[in-house]
Amino acid sequence: MNKINDVIGPLVHLFEIGFPHTAPFLDGPVIQSAYLRALRHGHGLDHTVRAVEHAAHLRPTVVMAYWNSVTRYGPEHVTGLFADAGAAGVMVVDLPAHMAARWHQAASSAGLVTPSLVPRHTPNSGLPTAVAGASGWLYAPASTALTGHQGAVDIPALAGFTQRLRQATSVPIVSGVGISTPALAARIAPLVNAVIIGTPVVRALLTKPGQAAAVAASFAQALRPTFREQRV
Repeated sequence: MNKINDVIGPLVHLFEIGFPHTAPFLDGPVIQSAYLRALRHGHGLDHTVRAVEHAAHLRPTVVMAYWNSVTRYGPEHVTGLFADAGAAGVMVVDLPAHMAARWHQAASSAGLVTPSLVPRHTPNSGLPTAVAGASGWLYAPASTALTGHQGAVDIPALAGFTQRLRQATSVPIVSGVGISTPALAARIAPLVNAVIIGTPVVRALLTKPGQAAAVAASFAQALRPTFREQRV
């Protein structure tokens, strides 16, 4: 983490830490492998909290979690631990609608933002419910595939989706999933307020750890012109 931070410098504005889960059904093989490897080594909630504590000293840090992992310990307990570790927020990617009120209350009481992932297929009539309670940002997947998708991304479809989201809320929009190259990241950047890069960095950490910082930096450099212009 420190080495990546040294290389990317001011180009990256936050870290996202995954809370390991035994069945991360929205994730592809790379992140699934990383989660299972972490769990085999006993890296559950306590280790995730320590990772957040470390990352939060470097950049604002958000946790990505699955609901089953949260309910195993209790929403109030989990949000309290992550808040005490310095997290800025927690995004539960598969939050059940009937548990949304409890989750948002627990996170709000702990002082955490609650970004929401909104599936591309969500109809206009369903957007008010999908964005209700979201804070920090909305996550609009660039691909409808699992994380780690390396094929084509339907950018016009993503553009249409982000427009629909902006009509439903004033919360910033970010995108991730399937953004496999720096060039693709640069094409998607003008559509959103931020881009999340996950699998390319995790793949490097799993296979060639010494190259992970350079991979992160290549994406950050590709995104820099767009987001520098947005801040002006």
